[in-house]
Amino acid sequence: MTEQRRIRCAILRAGTSKGMFLMENDLASDAAQRDREILAIFGSPDVRQIDGLGGADPLTSKVAIIGPSTRDDADVDYTFGQVSINTAMIDYSGNCGNISAGVGPFAIDEGLVRAVEPITLVRINNTNTGKILIAEVPVKDGKAQVKGDYKVDGVPGTGARIMLDFAGTTGSVTNKMLPTGNVVDVLTIEGFGKIEASIVDVANPMVFVRAKDLGLTGTETPAQINGNKEMLDLLEKIRGKAATMIGMAKDEAGALKNSPAFPMIAFVSEAQNYCDFTTGNEITADQVDFVSRLMFMQVVHKTYAGTGTTCTGAAAKIPGSIVNQVTHSESPLVRIGHPAGVIDIEVQVSKEGDGIKLERAAFGRTARRIMDGYVYIQ
Repeated sequence: MTEQRRIRCAILRAGTSKGMFLMENDLASDAAQRDREILAIFGSPDVRQIDGLGGADPLTSKVAIIGPSTRDDADVDYTFGQVSINTAMIDYSGNCGNISAGVGPFAIDEGLVRAVEPITLVRINNTNTGKILIAEVPVKDGKAQVKGDYKVDGVPGTGARIMLDFAGTTGSVTNKMLPTGNVVDVLTIEGFGKIEASIVDVANPMVFVRAKDLGLTGTETPAQINGNKEMLDLLEKIRGKAATMIGMAKDEAGALKNSPAFPMIAFVSEAQNYCDFTTGNEITADQVDFVSRLMFMQVVHKTYAGTGTTCTGAAAKIPGSIVNQVTHSESPLVRIGHPAGVIDIEVQVSKEGDGIKLERAAFGRTARRIMDGYVYIQ
């Protein structure tokens, strides 16, 4: 028996994240053994992930498992996993919109989907949520196109634009756009008091609060928040409270232990000027509809998650929600100011009873295969 085993692996930069793309059939069928294999591929648990391919950053510690579709209305199955850096744990409780952007190109280039020029539609069954995503992938010479002029803030250079429509992901975990039935809830947080929040479930569950209610402006850099332990603890308490309210955790401590990635939490504020923390360039108030800072894995996301974009865009269209209160735009194009720039999303809704129905929630991303080959694990 050889000392090491090799597994096919591709690394893709997808949107503002980077992940390992693995074929389902190359991994163990037993879930516990499969997780041990994935943790070994990443080198987790270890703060540096030095014995694996992980980048020791939440945005590069992600896995996409691709397999044949188990549904007639989809082309491929896709399972997302957030691989913990510090613990032997993979969080499958939600999806990643940025990594989702790599699934269509990967499926086309691996021959899982017939390439059709100029645009190939790839119907993706996200097994985390049981929802269908539609990827519109530009194709050239039988392969997913890489080069293009579309710019994603937070990613150097430009690439071919991939559109991802998440309209079919309403109620991804809770089966409801508003899991509590309320547009705004009042949460009682130990050591802080009461705070208003909107809990919305589109693409992934999220909880939104006003930045000013936390004593913040909404334009803080990741370092400013990540260096403030008291604020990090407060944000995690709010996230944990929301997780218990929608049935994702038994208690707040359980939310951190068993569901550290989801629901995500964001604090929002009205449009204002601030600087892109990666370049120092000014982003002016007229370039955005509102600003938001998204927490992911207990730290501030350096840009903005794709599923977070979808949920935030949908929340902006829910009359009276915390996000809706800070934006005055009625355009279908929702522009969210994040720490490294702006991300926009097309959101079309219709009235349904006392609420709204999501007709389209599409945003653009780029993706590129960086390497493929074999990864060796012990």
